[in-house]
Amino acid sequence: MSTEINNTREISEFPAKSRNGMGMLLLAILLFVGAIGIFIFGAVVVESNNLSGIFFGLAFLALIAGFIVSAGLRIIKPNEAVVLTLFGKYVGTLRGAGMHFVNPFSSSYNPAAKTRLGQSGDVHTDEPNPNSVEAPSKKIPLKVMTLSNNKQKINDALGTPVEIGIAVMWRVVDTAKAVFKVENYKEFLSLQCDSSLRNIVRIYPYDVAPNIDTTGDGIADDGSLRGSSEVVVSRIRDEIQSKVEYAGLEIIDARITYLAYAPEIAAAMLQRQQASAIIDARKMIVEGAVSMVQMALERIEADNITVLDEERKAQMVSNLLVVLCGSKDAQPVINSGSIY
Repeated sequence: MSTEINNTREISEFPAKSRNGMGMLLLAILLFVGAIGIFIFGAVVVESNNLSGIFFGLAFLALIAGFIVSAGLRIIKPNEAVVLTLFGKYVGTLRGAGMHFVNPFSSSYNPAAKTRLGQSGDVHTDEPNPNSVEAPSKKIPLKVMTLSNNKQKINDALGTPVEIGIAVMWRVVDTAKAVFKVENYKEFLSLQCDSSLRNIVRIYPYDVAPNIDTTGDGIADDGSLRGSSEVVVSRIRDEIQSKVEYAGLEIIDARITYLAYAPEIAAAMLQRQQASAIIDARKMIVEGAVSMVQMALERIEADNITVLDEERKAQMVSNLLVVLCGSKDAQPVINSGSIY
């Protein structure tokens, strides 16, 4: 039992033995035509019943041989592969576009043939006719494919619920591992994408937050889901690749397709962002106003325009700050008398 398990774990892809399919196709056609010709010859030309039975037997054998030869023909398109098994044993993978002839008793194996992965919500296809019966193809596509799972609600590093969705570009690189090492490699990929996304998102806050270590080096940094998207998707891609490599899959790229606060806190977080923006704007206005007041007082003293005592300086500073920091235009008041 342990030997069988070890052999299953160590299985990897190797090419299947095949021959040129066009020659075997011509042979199958000749067998079918010969079977028909022998049957007609035996039924029409030969008068003896014994000889007719022999010709009918030859026609039947030629017909059976034609079906056997036809069963060994495999047509493969570019970027497709067929995993072949013979009486339960893996005998190789058939690659390369064209018509191939393999052992007629071998069968194609693909446990994920009926599984359809989610694509982008912007892509729409016609619904299949429920009355039509279409057998799923046992061929394994080798082209780059896209997986776009449903959005997930995940708590970030601060415990704030966010909704996030990703699109993963992937392909099969080892067909034997894909079909024999996991029950369904498409469902396996989808599950690993969801779990890896959840593991990485929990490390980052939605926005930059103090005292958050996202790199694991013990030093707080400025990493965030919104501001460090390239770093986040790179870590998600590496996390998924480390888990699906066992199944013979390659993760080419990953991209965040949706990122937002969860609906139950979206309004509150929007108010928080607006308040933060207002505070930052007011802080900039105050800093500018203080520097302008300081410059005005220094110029008045440097040019000997007038001499102000501390009380008048305080009043002047107050008036200038009101004018510069006010949200509305100031209404000027002209003093026609003495300021004293």
